[in-house]
Amino acid sequence: MLAAAVALAQRWRGRWGGGEGWSPEFETCRTAREVPWHSTAPPNWTNALGFDKDVFAFARIRREEEHNSSQRAGTWWTDFPDSDLNLSFRLQQMTSMKVDPNGRVLDLTDPDLFNYPWIYMVEPGSLLLRDEEFPVLRKYLLNGGVLMADDFWGERQWEVFRRQIKRVLPDREFVELPMEHPLFHCVFDLKGPKNSLQTPNVGVGEESQYAESRYHGVTWEYHDGEQCKEMHVRAIFDDKGRIMVIATHNTDNGDGWEREGEYEYFFREFSEKRAFPLGINIIFYLMTH
Repeated sequence: MLAAAVALAQRWRGRWGGGEGWSPEFETCRTAREVPWHSTAPPNWTNALGFDKDVFAFARIRREEEHNSSQRAGTWWTDFPDSDLNLSFRLQQMTSMKVDPNGRVLDLTDPDLFNYPWIYMVEPGSLLLRDEEFPVLRKYLLNGGVLMADDFWGERQWEVFRRQIKRVLPDREFVELPMEHPLFHCVFDLKGPKNSLQTPNVGVGEESQYAESRYHGVTWEYHDGEQCKEMHVRAIFDDKGRIMVIATHNTDNGDGWEREGEYEYFFREFSEKRAFPLGINIIFYLMTH
């Protein structure tokens, strides 16, 4: 763990800038390398020739959205592509896993979906599945796939996501994972209360003129009239106890992965200590269980 922490620290470069915006390539891209990055330059790496298909891939889901329930809910391409590429690199660096250096972007109806055991949805507080996507996602999850949902805040956004997943898995319910669960201790030994893993967006963390995290200890965000203080990690299990869906609610891991190298305080406090260790633990645990 000490070596891992040292290695995490080595990539901070003190650059400033960033910003996100829609790009037309988002609608057709197949990988995260096909669109412009906007934070700091993501790393490149290679794997052994002939084994390019035998690696883990960060697979982001491209989806439709609804914003009637929560005007604060974001889009499927939030933090893209920087978060995908940075977390992929950290997985390659910190674990025994070999990881696709390009990432993947998928529609749920893409025939390639079943080649990817882990898929990622960001800002699912705006999730809107089409009728034809419900049975596909159900089949995917019941046949060994796992969905991770991240970066959504407050009860309104939770209810949007929960209702959509309830239509996919009507006989299943979310349960809160206790900090004693082995997922929190498989690569990094994550101790303490769950809120000690909470990551806000970079504006709250450092970028704004108030920098509420840095100067006032604020790690939560304010959405739809609610102070979203309590972080949750909830999961849906299959009949054998395997996690099919995992949701990190009231936290923004994606910004922690995305914003590596822009802000020293945000990187040291949130990327290095919280977002990367939690993301790495989640994926490593899911891929080994």
